[in-house]
Amino acid sequence: MTRARKKLIDLASISYYHLISRCVRRAFLCGDDKYTGKNFDHRREWLVERIKLLSSVFAIEVAAYAIMSNHYHLVVNVNRRQALDWSDDEVIKRWYQLYNGHFLVDRHLKGEQLDKPSLLFFNEIIAKWRERLYDISWYMKNLNEYIAREANKEDNCTGKYWEGRYKSQALLDETAVLSCMAYVDLNPIRANIADTLEDSDFTSIQERIAHFKAFTTDTVKANKLLKQKDNIQHESQPAQLKPFGGNHIKHTIPFALLDYIELVDWSGRHIDPKKKGHINKTMPKVLLTLNIEEAQWLESIQRFRQQYSNFAGSKQRLKQQAASNDVKWYKGAG
Repeated sequence: MTRARKKLIDLASISYYHLISRCVRRAFLCGDDKYTGKNFDHRREWLVERIKLLSSVFAIEVAAYAIMSNHYHLVVNVNRRQALDWSDDEVIKRWYQLYNGHFLVDRHLKGEQLDKPSLLFFNEIIAKWRERLYDISWYMKNLNEYIAREANKEDNCTGKYWEGRYKSQALLDETAVLSCMAYVDLNPIRANIADTLEDSDFTSIQERIAHFKAFTTDTVKANKLLKQKDNIQHESQPAQLKPFGGNHIKHTIPFALLDYIELVDWSGRHIDPKKKGHINKTMPKVLLTLNIEEAQWLESIQRFRQQYSNFAGSKQRLKQQAASNDVKWYKGAG
């Protein structure tokens, strides 16, 4: 049953979300179209570029992404507190990067003194824009409408481009965030279109690995990193993605970057046992730290979408969320 979006997104208590959009013309989002022989991989670049632009404007950071042939996945973190702390001028500057302004706002920017009624209306405008700049629905609307317009223009057609409204899963705890990110990053390997993380085109894990390798070619920086393995500096990570850091570093994903790469690589080798390369029998550090069983983890990163519905997390967190939303049960609660 379709649920109202306000019942699925609660920014006061949940900041991480898994978002998915699927193309209605399934073969024409990206990749090769078997009917026309055209290749549409450049549309994946459109999506990645647009996602990063929007994350530089909205108070919404991207933790993971995977752009597939007919759909895409995002794991985002909504920083509501950041948006509420922005000055009025900061809100205006960000809004004007995407939309036309308002004549009252233009007068404010010119330094004009607004009378009391105009000032009240001005404050209402800024409050509305501020709220939209941490709103997932506005983020997705801006992303999907832009891609639809560009694709329709290229195809010389009109009509729906996306299958329907985007789907969302609220990630209720650290384990849900971690397993969902790995699920997203492993999409090309599960789909048998990539053999390694480095070959997983248009994924956040490929971008993180490439950026880290480029950064560590500098011997001085590499030596510094080796001494601080659990506290990888932000410079070693892509600026447009939410950085890994750990629980002791504010505004980061609460795990170390190298531990996450090790975990995803280990998981990918278990998904495809025929894949070349040695499978380390030792469980990755993150699974031991979070006390996650191997079988439970591998089931989650292969069937995350089927395992949960609109909310993902431990049985206890799912029961708590169900109670707070005045429902009896959520899928995955047992």
